[in-house]
Amino acid sequence: MEISVVIPLFNKKDTIINTIKTSLSQSFLPKEIVVVNDGSTDGSELLVKEFDHPLVKLIHQPNQGVSVARNKGIEEASAEWIAFLDADDVWFDHYFESLAHLNRNYPQANILATSYQLENHLGDRAKLILNKIPFEGEFGILSNYFEVAACSHPPIWSSSVTVRKTAIQKIGGFPKGIKSGEDLITWARLAIDNEIAYSLKSGAVFVQVASHTYDDKPNRIPEEPDYVGDSLIKLLQENKKNKNLRNYIAHWAKMRASIYLRLGNKGKAWNEIRKSLSFDATNKKLYFYLILLIFPESITRKLFKSFAA
Repeated sequence: MEISVVIPLFNKKDTIINTIKTSLSQSFLPKEIVVVNDGSTDGSELLVKEFDHPLVKLIHQPNQGVSVARNKGIEEASAEWIAFLDADDVWFDHYFESLAHLNRNYPQANILATSYQLENHLGDRAKLILNKIPFEGEFGILSNYFEVAACSHPPIWSSSVTVRKTAIQKIGGFPKGIKSGEDLITWARLAIDNEIAYSLKSGAVFVQVASHTYDDKPNRIPEEPDYVGDSLIKLLQENKKNKNLRNYIAHWAKMRASIYLRLGNKGKAWNEIRKSLSFDATNKKLYFYLILLIFPESITRKLFKSFAA
């Protein structure tokens, strides 16, 4: 099994070398590590150049965003499989071993993914909450991706997924020009037509900032217009019988409502709550969000930390 690692890089001088080292500490080496420098201004790319490893291929481009950087990495990658890794995340030493195991057991699957751990800004780690997994044991085919994704932590995340190059090229790679959620729409497009082989053994660590853990105010306002939501709705129109995709769209709108609530923007929070309810009126947390609309922003954030995390 040959794997090209693709790492988009923008201003991660404190973490990029450690990230690269986790690629080199696997049970077998990748064919190459393609680092796409997306116009870094903090000297990150100089550290990669100084690292000077024969497997590391450093590519430069003007700052165009993570999707363009990943797409450039896909274009440059020469292996059958592409393992994505963000420049501030790390893999466990057994990650490639898990991928190879999945590939041997499910050769028809074009997506290989593992669970992962969440590390908060204090360094504490936690395992994912994954509900409605369709198989028993440690690994299997994730045949109900949208159902799991709508009621759990995201089962697929950009540093714990490996995809056949032909499969991601078929959907056009990552969408350009959006600030957040480009990975979610990519996994959704892939999941419609491709089997996902999945391991419940954590293969990576997602390092979160405080604003991702309800300990701080969100650092990013939801994008308007909602490209991800609109793309998911278009996907549903093309796959009208997929009830679980409806629930996933509701989940996406709920996530946007959560951010607006924590930002104190009750009008937009209400719009997202209504949208979510229109796709799935059975989610109890949405009614909790409706109650939160009557509280001031400071109390809302405290309640989120206590009950909604």
